Amino acid sequence: MTNRDYYEILGVGRNASDDEIKGAFRKLARQYHPDVNKEHDAEEKFKELNEAYGVLSDADKRARYDRFGKEGLGNMGGGFHDYSADFTDIFDELFGQFGFSTGNRSSRRTPRRGRDLQMSLTLTFEEAVFGVEKEIEFEREETCSRCNGSGAEPGTTPARCSTCNGQGEVRQVRQTILGQMVQTAVCPTCGGRGEVISSPCHTCRGGGLERKRIKKKVQVPAGVDSGTQIRLAGEGGPGTLGGPNGSLFLLLDVQPHKFFKRRENDILLNLDINIAQATLGAEVDVPTIDGNEKLKIHAGTQPGKVLHIKGKGVPHLRRGGRGDQLVIVNIEIPTKLTKEQRELFAKLAESLGTKVKPTEKGFLDWLNEALGG
Repeated sequence: MTNRDYYEILGVGRNASDDEIKGAFRKLARQYHPDVNKEHDAEEKFKELNEAYGVLSDADKRARYDRFGKEGLGNMGGGFHDYSADFTDIFDELFGQFGFSTGNRSSRRTPRRGRDLQMSLTLTFEEAVFGVEKEIEFEREETCSRCNGSGAEPGTTPARCSTCNGQGEVRQVRQTILGQMVQTAVCPTCGGRGEVISSPCHTCRGGGLERKRIKKKVQVPAGVDSGTQIRLAGEGGPGTLGGPNGSLFLLLDVQPHKFFKRRENDILLNLDINIAQATLGAEVDVPTIDGNEKLKIHAGTQPGKVLHIKGKGVPHLRRGGRGDQLVIVNIEIPTKLTKEQRELFAKLAESLGTKVKPTEKGFLDWLNEALGG
């Protein structure tokens, strides 16, 4: 794998759209393809482009790369897989104007995968921890139910385009000072379909697709977090000419909890106890995501002390077990005292004396050490 940033390789920003990424890739691929560029490093640059495009053109891989870098891709791999549709178009642009052929005259009629869709899904803190079945609703294009995708009104059939003879492209021959040159272009009559529809379908108006609202139940696994993506294969846009459907990607957003905060698979809770409980020790009820738990406060507990409740954290997504709940103890100093309480504190103050001493570490230092930095 290359060490360079994928966005830098393609020359696009991190917020670039899919079309901008594809356009940048096509432009640079034409520039550095080894059959055209004879510079010594052209092949290496072309491999880098392929690797970068393989990640940034895939919604799931791009999301992982944006969040974790190349380490987040794991064994998902880079961009070394089939981009035949993109490369065929590039080769046509590279060589078609010079009279060469890619060897696939019907490339525009090959099956193509449908486009991917993305939507956000909001979860409560509890739903993210324990998992949940959610019903989602979204819109997508589907094969027209009236014409079954042909684009023609039922009872009629598309006719072969007489301009391109069903090929979807036309060849133009020009005489230049260098000799005869052949250029291939999309057929202007049928737009590359190879067929002409004289009676378009009333529902899809000849496009072969209609937009529908879909309801679907989705199982969200336990332990997800904001930024997690769930891929629903085959739930995206429809493929063309028998190609597979795209995927639907759910981008999860977890709402904050009133008391709990999450740190990886641990749950943090700030707990106020009074000065007597901290000094003498006590057993208190502590809220957890599973309900109240008994927790022992040892005598002499200091502010910032972190107590662990094992197994009351967030489940691990890819392995068994759960994290812990970390209870951060805070000593609550009373601001209002009764006459009796004031007298008792006065006696305590007299017995403790008035001596003070500086410390090398403050509360935040202790807390950072207890939480691992």
